[in-house]
Amino acid sequence: MALRFIGIDPDTDHDHCPAVWVDADAKPERHMVVQGWLADEATQAECSKKSPKPDTEAVIRIPARMVPLIRKACDAAERAAKLR
Repeated sequence: MALRFIGIDPDTDHDHCPAVWVDADAKPERHMVVQGWLADEATQAECSKKSPKPDTEAVIRIPARMVPLIRKACDAAERAAKLR
């Protein structure tokens, strides 16, 4: 696996930092990997109303200030997919 680091929360304390990567080697399709804060039980329950969460998934929170990094990761994943 070759994760391409895109960036971390620009306001991070470098101890507990949401971050985003792109895994351009993932098959059969490319993936973004996102690290964030684990959502509280109330948030998880609300999310489960529309999308039940299996044990292999997590509901996380990332700050809106990371939108530019998420866009960058989306663009990188899309470019990698076009190269296959």
